[in-house]
Amino acid sequence: MKTCILGDGLTSLALAKILVKRNIAVDLLTENKSIKYSNSRTFGITKKNYDFFSNEILNLNKISWKLENIEVYTENLPNEKILDFKKNNSEIFSIIRNSQLYKNLNIDLKSNKFFKKKLIKNNNLSTINRYDLIFNCNKNHLITKKFFSKKIEKKYESTAYTAIIKHKKIYNKSAIQIFTKIGPIAFLPISNTETSIVYSINTRNSVDLETLIKKYNTQYSNLKIFGAKSFALESLNLRKYFYNNILCFGDLIHKIHPLAGQGFNMTIRDIIDLSKIIDDKIDLGLELNSSIFDEFERKTKHRNFIFSQGIDMIYNFFDKERRINGEFISNSLKHLGKNKYFKEIFSKFADEGLTL
Repeated sequence: MKTCILGDGLTSLALAKILVKRNIAVDLLTENKSIKYSNSRTFGITKKNYDFFSNEILNLNKISWKLENIEVYTENLPNEKILDFKKNNSEIFSIIRNSQLYKNLNIDLKSNKFFKKKLIKNNNLSTINRYDLIFNCNKNHLITKKFFSKKIEKKYESTAYTAIIKHKKIYNKSAIQIFTKIGPIAFLPISNTETSIVYSINTRNSVDLETLIKKYNTQYSNLKIFGAKSFALESLNLRKYFYNNILCFGDLIHKIHPLAGQGFNMTIRDIIDLSKIIDDKIDLGLELNSSIFDEFERKTKHRNFIFSQGIDMIYNFFDKERRINGEFISNSLKHLGKNKYFKEIFSKFADEGLTL
């Protein structure tokens, strides 16, 4: 069986590792030798996904910063914590630099005899015709535009800004999310002296990011800000995950607002489900063909859509409160946050996603 992955990046490499671990030969086809991830780009990974990734794909211990607590505030209730998640000094979330994980995955796969990275031209369809299974992670590839154009999209009237702040050394194990009057800002520690910033601002106009960060910062001193980047925000859900022997994967099938840090976590959950489907086929001695794509879509599509709508609903709640300058939602969540059963359900939802 000949298998290929279209596109380079964290999703492509993680997926490749799952396949080669099962002795499935993989050609990763890309237009560039490597991706240049900004040092300011980070992602969060939940405890359950962290354990799976470390056991099945690549050990994350040396490149991750483990968090013990997540605190949520709103500007409408200054200095009042509305939600607080922690587990008795045990990590509940970890932060990783995109660039570091990409580098380590490439190093790990480079020596694997079942893996090859090949440079191709984007519009060369004849290159992929010889493969039995094709995993598409490249939004710019011709087959994406040809076969996977139908999707549910939402353009947010906002821009996401990312940056890294260097600061005086502190015990830096708590992530902080603040729903401000112009959008949510997250302070995500990556060491005792560095913290990643993700700020989704409800405007397409230019902003003074340094002033805004300093305004909402409550615990860091001697700030130095670097690596600021910005990008427009959108969400999407692909209507059809696969076409014949081609399966779209990662951000191509779902993209969500970054306020809850769940984007790559959704992809890891998809990888978990796909690996289980492949393992079941191998255990039964069945051929690996496009039927695994059909089974994957039936198992994950409805769950991913409901989960992404849930994240969008959270955003809309706080955005509505921001627009009317009220406090009802903040006060309601503050009272719910005192209920241990609500916190357990919400924590499980954030860690494991939607289980149906």
